[in-house]
Amino acid sequence: MRHGKKFNHLGRKTAHRKAMLANMACSLIEHKRINTTVAKAKALKQYVEPMITKSKEDTTHNRRLVFAKLRQKEAVAELFRDVAAKVGDRPGGYTRIIKLGNRLGDNADMAMIELVDYNEIYNAGKTAKKTTRRSRRGGKKAGAAAPVETKATNEEE
Repeated sequence: MRHGKKFNHLGRKTAHRKAMLANMACSLIEHKRINTTVAKAKALKQYVEPMITKSKEDTTHNRRLVFAKLRQKEAVAELFRDVAAKVGDRPGGYTRIIKLGNRLGDNADMAMIELVDYNEIYNAGKTAKKTTRRSRRGGKKAGAAAPVETKATNEEE
């Protein structure tokens, strides 16, 4: 029975699962993107996003809470120093999961999980859209000014 099963156990015992997620989270913080299976990527997303939220406020208490989950001093330092500075204004959704297809050996669904603010390809497209936005009033004023200039030139001839 599955009564009370709130998350995917990933076919592992509790200690193995927690150690695996801690190692994967450290790798994600260090490399900014990793390839894994879709199920592990979804579990990792739930595991790492609350820690990134805690890293936005750099207090001793938050560092100790994150260190209890990550278990690597270097990863905690990089999370609070570099990653928190980049995601400071983002209200959530720090990771992105992109499905890659099936693995050749066992046909498992593969995915790439990455930190959103570290992908320059996606972020470049988003910033370009925001700068080209125009208002309606600006377009009407420019359109009304152009015919007036042409009438002035016709009167002089």
